[in-house]
Amino acid sequence: SNSSAGKVFALINDFKRLNQIVSHSVCQLTSQRGFYFILFTELYSYTEEPEFALNRDYFEEDFRSHARGRRWIELAVDEQRAYVMRLLDSLEVTDRDKRLKVARAILYLAQGVFDECDTEVDVLHWSRHNVFLLYDMGIFTALLELLSMEIDNSQACSSAVRKPAISLADSTELRVLLSIMYLMVETIRVQTEDDRPEWTAAREAFKNELGSPLYNGEPFALLLFTMVTKFCSMNAPHFPMKKVLLLLWKTILFTLGGFEELQEMKVRGRERLNLPPLPEDSIKVVRAMRAASPPASAMELIEQQQQQKRGRRSRRPLVKQDSLDTYNERDPFKNDDARDEEEDPEDTDSGIEGEVDPLDRDVIIQPPPPPPPLRPPTERVNFPKGLPWAPKVREKDIEHFLETSRNKFIGFTLGNDTETLVGLPRPIHESVKTLKQHKYVSIAEVQIKREEELQQCPLTLGEEEVEETPAEMLYLGMLPNLSQYVIALLKLLLAAAPTSKAKTDSINILADVLPEEMPITVLQSMKLGIDVNRHKEIIVKAISALLLLLLKHFKLNHIYQIVSQHLVFANCIPLILKFFNQNIMSYISAKNSICVLDFPHCVVHEMPELTAESLEAGDNNQFCWRNLFSCINLLRILNKLTKWKHSRTMMLVVFKSAPILKRALKVKQAMMQLYVLKLLKIQTKYLGRQWRKSNMKTMSAIYQKVRHRLNDDWAYGNDIDARPWDFQAEECALRESIEKFNSRRYDKNKNGDFTPVDNCLQSVLGQRVELPEDFHYSYEMWLEREVFSQPIQWEGLLQNP
Repeated sequence: SNSSAGKVFALINDFKRLNQIVSHSVCQLTSQRGFYFILFTELYSYTEEPEFALNRDYFEEDFRSHARGRRWIELAVDEQRAYVMRLLDSLEVTDRDKRLKVARAILYLAQGVFDECDTEVDVLHWSRHNVFLLYDMGIFTALLELLSMEIDNSQACSSAVRKPAISLADSTELRVLLSIMYLMVETIRVQTEDDRPEWTAAREAFKNELGSPLYNGEPFALLLFTMVTKFCSMNAPHFPMKKVLLLLWKTILFTLGGFEELQEMKVRGRERLNLPPLPEDSIKVVRAMRAASPPASAMELIEQQQQQKRGRRSRRPLVKQDSLDTYNERDPFKNDDARDEEEDPEDTDSGIEGEVDPLDRDVIIQPPPPPPPLRPPTERVNFPKGLPWAPKVREKDIEHFLETSRNKFIGFTLGNDTETLVGLPRPIHESVKTLKQHKYVSIAEVQIKREEELQQCPLTLGEEEVEETPAEMLYLGMLPNLSQYVIALLKLLLAAAPTSKAKTDSINILADVLPEEMPITVLQSMKLGIDVNRHKEIIVKAISALLLLLLKHFKLNHIYQIVSQHLVFANCIPLILKFFNQNIMSYISAKNSICVLDFPHCVVHEMPELTAESLEAGDNNQFCWRNLFSCINLLRILNKLTKWKHSRTMMLVVFKSAPILKRALKVKQAMMQLYVLKLLKIQTKYLGRQWRKSNMKTMSAIYQKVRHRLNDDWAYGNDIDARPWDFQAEECALRESIEKFNSRRYDKNKNGDFTPVDNCLQSVLGQRVELPEDFHYSYEMWLEREVFSQPIQWEGLLQNP
């Protein structure tokens, strides 16, 4: 019917908008004005809703005595500054309850004095104005001192450890402080078109302040990492982990930069090393990429086979619906033949879907009208007919090709010589020329070569000049406890994963979402259940984005500043595969949100009556952007861990990741499909000929969407590595290189073998020697035992050795 077709068209357009929105947003890892409400929404749990009125009441109680009969938005800037200074002085009182009331008043200012606003836009406007005012008055530094006090509060920690059940009330002070700091960091970080010049200057100052070791000699992010490890060690189970992780993610994002800044730093780094420019802007390429048709379900396959047997597959004059792509183009992977080319018997047995186009069925639907453009035409990348990525070739690939050719045609090799082509036939000359045209030298290769030179010639090359970048300072601070930080984050990720089962010894991540009194009605139970699921989704989102940022920035700063090996040793690869071993479509389309309870909607508009039916129906969105964001991040982390690592690629094969990843292809989003196809490509040669034969559409999708390496025989598996899969040998060699790098650059007692020896008697005797405190008690006994009672053979000094 027409109404059904209209609903289908609306759903198609929703998926198209989803494809472009997520591609744009995930690439930047930043919230623009369109997503600015997420800044407030995900910070608060639904169980914290009563505290909004509490913040307002404490503010109005104190503000009424300062400005009689006037509202905050009616005050002049100087009067507002005077009142903030008064609040700052009140933060230094010793009474804990009074201090909490003042902190709540400050939080109300950071939330945008919502009781004096009529719309959500007004709340955002005054929140931004107040946050810059609070930063200018030095509120953040005062909050940091209070946060350090709460972290070191041993009484609260011991009380929380002894409690059988922890609730929101155990973390009230921490939640208030972290909420203010999060609002300040995220609001100042996001740049808008109407920013004042003084706000731009404040943003740069705050960014440098957060990234510099100004807080007890270490960056602010390390304090938050300490909270994470303390929580995971069960020493502080009352810490509100969701707020800590969100603040940590936004702090790293602010100080190090998102993917746009990362791309700019990569371009500047290549220019500094005199390397050729990048062949393309990967962010723009991914944005312009369109999704392929998702695999069909098992029920759809059975239904299609039954229709084929009944002879219902005949030509029709009406046009069938094409794939749900971005630019309304025809799916090049669709096969109009009646046969099913991709039904995998292994997948079918295990309940995993094949890859027949679900829209290539007996459905008569008119094509929808073309959607309006979502961005100016100038931003779209126009590719010529062909592949979206320029192929790349490494130097070692050229060397390997020439070594094979010389052995075949000449009978001997010339080592690493890639210039001499004497004795080789003309086609080999043309092949080498083509390979060199696509040769790509990465920053990492230059850094590895430079590090080898520094290790071999430490005296000749002298000291290395290390630029004090935010990433360098953060790595230096994290280095002593890097493995503990990584393990703690993965523990939290495991506890928040939807596939994890509750265990008695697992970490309780619900301390900052569970109310003091448990629900007694069905409606309250449904609301709490949605809140708990939403809470876990936000934790997964924050951890996945945080780990991806650390991997990208540390690798760009130096290839041996590696977080990936710590992740591999902490079983990150099977953890991510376990995360995806679920109904991924249900996870992407989950509706664990209640729009009327989201801040600032709940404080600006009148609250409607909630019913069980309205909670069960959820919102009107056809997808959950938060969960899609998390899935893409986790796939990118898995790509980072396995790229160019043979032993880790074999781990994907051993853990049977191919069926799990194939199911993820059902999500109709180009960026997610790209990273799934990358993971499938690196293990295709090890999956066998039968798998490749049964999954030809997947192979075609890999060919069209993933970058090609000209010498990579990924599609045929004829050159499978003959070397054995020795995980320990590869990882130990990598670890040895990392330890040498860390020792050379960061060890204070480095190059002890090359330290000059002081042969001057007066200089040696004049050195100050640190002695233990109790040494003077036994000094005379030591003299008698070690000096006076030992005979000295002075004649031995005059004899020849």
